Amino acid sequence: MGTYLLVDGNSLTYRAFFALPTDMATASGQVTNAVFGFTSMLAYVLKEQAPDGILVTFDRPEPTFRHEAEPEYKAQRQAAPDILRQQMGLVREVLDALGVTTVEVAGWEADDLLATATDELVGRGHDVIIVTGDRDSYQLVSDPHVRVLYNKRGVSDYVLYDEAGIEDRTGVTPDLYVQYAALRGDNSDNLPGVPGVGEKTAAKLINKYGGLDGIFANVAEQTPKLRSNLEENEERARKNLDLMALRHDAPLGAVDFDSLGVQPDGAEVKRLFDFLEFRTLGTRVSEALEAMGGSVDLGPAEE
Repeated sequence: MGTYLLVDGNSLTYRAFFALPTDMATASGQVTNAVFGFTSMLAYVLKEQAPDGILVTFDRPEPTFRHEAEPEYKAQRQAAPDILRQQMGLVREVLDALGVTTVEVAGWEADDLLATATDELVGRGHDVIIVTGDRDSYQLVSDPHVRVLYNKRGVSDYVLYDEAGIEDRTGVTPDLYVQYAALRGDNSDNLPGVPGVGEKTAAKLINKYGGLDGIFANVAEQTPKLRSNLEENEERARKNLDLMALRHDAPLGAVDFDSLGVQPDGAEVKRLFDFLEFRTLGTRVSEALEAMGGSVDLGPAEE
């Protein structure tokens, strides 16, 4: 019936911040690299994909069930720089002005909101493209209705993965990805895997035995060193599996899935872009909205 973009707002904002120099600022001193990069990313994917609607999910600062189950979960991450945190509000202002639906839920991560929203939209007969720089969403890919548009680097370097793409990238199919990730671990989330098990070994084991249950049931078949590492770290791998599996039951009652089209307030967008001194971005956003069937002329901000 239609194609919808589900966007990981935190992931893309962080990537935008680190992709562009922090000396991007207005005359008044407001740093704008993250909000400029995010808006550029949004314009790019809207123009390229021309979706029927879009939903942007965000994390909240409160702990989630993962933090409660594993106190070390993401504990190594430093607090976001002040100049990034200051721009998160501006990113939301841009989305509000563009009429883009956003959602955040205390105690839930943006990825879980994406997983739940994916189920809802597919259940309604739609196709979904998840836009993210987080590999956790690989587990959601399902032909022919769910793909991941993964941000590799910068503002416009993306790759669109279907099931074959995920298997080519990781060595396992999407339905086995979380088992593979649990065995390998995820340094970005401070979740160590089994020592000595990298990407290739993890994929080989998962494909041969079908998952953690099969691997640990046949641990005696492994070399002495690998057997020892597996036996000593079984609990760690199984806990990883529980933490890495995305939840599909997030409370999204506040989202109207019948109204995910973009309805921009042209005057507010122009005011905001003038304030941010985005002198060329208005035209690019206008072109992106036209690709979605809109006709709002935002134009470049005034000099």
